Amino acid sequence: MKITVNAKPHEVAGVTLSAALSELDFDSPTIATTVNGSFVPRSERMDMALKDGDRLEVLSPMQGG
Repeated sequence: MKITVNAKPHEVAGVTLSAALSELDFDSPTIATTVNGSFVPRSERMDMALKDGDRLEVLSPMQGG
């Protein structure tokens, strides 16, 4: 399935958000995710079904001073 992750096209086999994140090597427990502009909590990623053309944003916290 073709999806867009952080504005870049990707082809994934996973049909859930959790499976796609794992496939794309987003393994950190501290990331935040959105699908088509809607926030998806970590507890709902396994149940969040993806479809062709979905847009994902994956954000990780940054440290700074």
